[in-house]
Amino acid sequence: MNPSSFNGPELSHWALTRRLFALAWRYRSGCFKVLAAQFFLLLANLATIGLTGLGIDALRHAVDPAARPPHWPEILLPPPHWTPMQVLAAIAGGLILTAAARMISGYYNGVWFGILLQGRVVVDLRAECYDKLQRLNFRFFDANSSSSLINRIGGDVQSVRLFIDGVLFQVLTLVISVAAFLAYMLSIHVKLTLACLATTPVLLLTSAAFSRIARPAYKRTSELVDALVQQLAESIRGMQVIKSFAREPEELARLEAANDAVRDAQHDIFRKVSAFVPFIIFLSQGNIIVLLAYGGWLAVHGQIGVGTGLVGFAAILQQFSGQIANIGNIANSMQQCLRSSQRVFEVLDAPTQIQSPDKALPADSLRGEVRFENVTFSHAEEASLKDVSFQAVPGECIAIVGPIGSGKTTLLSLIPRFYDPVHGRVLIDGTDLKALDLPQLRRKIGLVFQESFLFSTTIAANIAFGRPDASQDQIEKAARLAAAHDFITALPDGYNTILGEAGVGLSGGQKQRIAIARALLLEPAILLLDDPTAAVDSSTEHEIAAALDSAMAGRTTFIVAHRPVMLQRATRILVLEDGRITQTGTHQALMKEPGYYRDSLLLQSGGETPEAAPAP
Repeated sequence: MNPSSFNGPELSHWALTRRLFALAWRYRSGCFKVLAAQFFLLLANLATIGLTGLGIDALRHAVDPAARPPHWPEILLPPPHWTPMQVLAAIAGGLILTAAARMISGYYNGVWFGILLQGRVVVDLRAECYDKLQRLNFRFFDANSSSSLINRIGGDVQSVRLFIDGVLFQVLTLVISVAAFLAYMLSIHVKLTLACLATTPVLLLTSAAFSRIARPAYKRTSELVDALVQQLAESIRGMQVIKSFAREPEELARLEAANDAVRDAQHDIFRKVSAFVPFIIFLSQGNIIVLLAYGGWLAVHGQIGVGTGLVGFAAILQQFSGQIANIGNIANSMQQCLRSSQRVFEVLDAPTQIQSPDKALPADSLRGEVRFENVTFSHAEEASLKDVSFQAVPGECIAIVGPIGSGKTTLLSLIPRFYDPVHGRVLIDGTDLKALDLPQLRRKIGLVFQESFLFSTTIAANIAFGRPDASQDQIEKAARLAAAHDFITALPDGYNTILGEAGVGLSGGQKQRIAIARALLLEPAILLLDDPTAAVDSSTEHEIAAALDSAMAGRTTFIVAHRPVMLQRATRILVLEDGRITQTGTHQALMKEPGYYRDSLLLQSGGETPEAAPAP
């Protein structure tokens, strides 16, 4: 991906974290439900540990009356006339109830978790990104590779979701759990609690250091994955070229090298995580040694009980250590999430430079008069169009001719406002395009590209793409105007024939005629044809030209062309060279005038003047 594609500043950790918290707050009802389920799970765990400790102390006291009696909470104090077996049976019943509570809480936690994350957060965030892509201008797509955008909407959105389940929930669960565990341990023995938690500051400092080290590694991995996906997509699209030049081994080697780079970058992250997480676990498990030494001494001297004291403390400390050890996973998830959120927010924050003004003028009744006033436009530093001025009246056919890179396609792209001029104005019916309602404007302009894209759906749906509510009669009328009806009806399923990817199975001329029908169904006032016969043979060119004769009738038409069969249908021809109009006139007039136009056509015809095409 072009590193300068996204020009906005990289957000700080804190700015990204605020955005992520705001995202989570949008789904606060679902988050609170999940947290409630996890809170009940925590209570059930604590109750299980407490009841188990009481059971051990009660059993020990029943076997050895001289042993320390169990310390019963007031609400659980058994009646004095109960036998030891009745006490143990009641504790067993309590454990069954807590197990049932854990089962129910766990079920709702899983269900609510899935609905919140995969059913809402991921779906909504992907939809927002895709909606934003629909509204971004062509400059954005010129500057950003499709592979990077696909990665952002796919994998990076999933990593942003990780903030909720892998960071936010984990942190809240850790805080609540640690608070509950601390309260339980402190209630047993304060000094023992402080001794066992002496390594906690070291754990926190180590996690902070890991976060600073890991973030650049995640950034590098994201860039390498973008490059890998882009190379894979290009290889698939260019498979015919690869096979025709027998370059399969070399392309495989290139892909393996890109794949190895991703693997090595991920291995670097894995090595860091593999060293960090066990170290955290080692420090947290070291607390058990302190417990066995100091806590064992306290139990032997009767200062704490064996069940509710030593065993219960060990169980709590084990879960406490597990929560603290989870800091490593949280830190790892946070770094992954921060990098991915930066990439997702770059898409969501990209400026929508071309849009309808607040008080847009209607554009649903355009006549088709087009005027360029001193228009200058540049994609990069060098201008593609320089001080271009001309006017096209309704019903006129303007052909645009010029060498490669002279600005022909750019000129067409300014009319539906795919781009805005750097200087000058483009007007339709005397109104600046910037003042018109953008969707209405584009619905009044029909476009046929040099290589028209067809979707993997029926022919009827492809023709009706810009007007999905069109009737079958309207679809067929547009197909007839485009000279496509006969070959469509000759197909086994006619208009219901499902096309393969990008129209596989149709000839170039058939694809172009379907594209012309798609443009004509809109009944546009302006028709833009970007070299529609460049990639077809002369026979197919005449078929398309015949279809365009009826398509252009009564419409303002702009056509980029190089061959006489199309140029001779124009009422006026503009010659573009180096972004400037250098010649203008009819075909007959320009053939008498020295310059690019006559030289180009004489070169095509071997030095002979091209024969006039039949009148449309």
